[in-house]
Order: sequence, then C-alpha cells, then structure tokens
Amino acid sequence: MLLVPLLVQEMEREAVTTRKMLERVPDDKFSWQPHVKSMTLQRLATHVAELPGWVSMTLNTTELDFAKSGYKPFAPESTKDLLDYFEKTLVEGKTRLEKANESELEEPWTLRNGEQVYSTSPKVEIIRMAYCQIVHHRAQLGVYLRLLDIPIPGSYGPSADEDNM
Repeated sequence: MLLVPLLVQEMEREAVTTRKMLERVPDDKFSWQPHVKSMTLQRLATHVAELPGWVSMTLNTTELDFAKSGYKPFAPESTKDLLDYFEKTLVEGKTRLEKANESELEEPWTLRNGEQVYSTSPKVEIIRMAYCQIVHHRAQLGVYLRLLDIPIPGSYGPSADEDNM
C-alpha cells in the first residue's frame, strides 16, 4: 500500500474539520487567553492554520533548527485572514505531498535547537506528527471556544452543540 495517497487523503479529511473550527474563531477575541501561560486565541488558531505547511517544510528540508530558523509567526488581523492563511498552507502542503515519492518519506529529518537534537525520524513520521499536532491543537482550540461560549463543530461526528445527535 502506498503511503503518499493515504497521507493526502488524511490531510484532506482533517482539513474539513480544521476549517470548520477556524471559521468559528472570533477576531474580536484574538487577544483572549484562558491562562497567562496559554497562547492567545490568535496565536493558537494561527498555529493550527500553519501546521499543514509543515508537510512541505519536512519534505523540502532535512531539519528544523530552532536556533537558526528565524521563525516569525503570521499574525492575522481577521478571521478571514486566518482562513486564507490556512488555505495557503494547506495547498502548499498538499501540493508538495502529492509530488513526493515513497522513498523520500523514509529519509531522515532532524528537529534540533543548536547542538541539542530532540529527534531524528523518517520524514513520514514527521508528517504524521504534524497531523497529530493539528488534531491536538485543534482540540485546545475547541476548549478555548467552549470557554468563550462559542458552539463547537463536530469533528468525527456531531458535537454536543449540533442538533443531529
């Protein structure tokens, strides 16, 4: 069984739920955070939106070194900006993944901070980790929305906020 088509299918399935969740993020609450140690709603939602782009980053590089990355997160000014950004990273990730070959998925990829290596894994595992991060942070986003009394969309079936239970 080929992995690339399966990874593309999973990306497409998860994008449906991610899109529904991001659509509910109110831009007038971007600065809200449930705790001082928590990300703001804007930062968390933006992180969810950027994660599909990690697929292309993984396939196009051999590592991510936090000490050298110069990462600057996108800062959407509106929910529309957030959704547009998500669609952009989704297209980038999906397009690159569709061009990948199976052997490329087995190449090693390293996550580090300077000399400190956190992990070295095959690229397929890093792509799966990115998918898991989407689900994980999307669940966090669901908690944020719940605390703001915003109805939660269903993920793998209806949510408690939907009538079709």
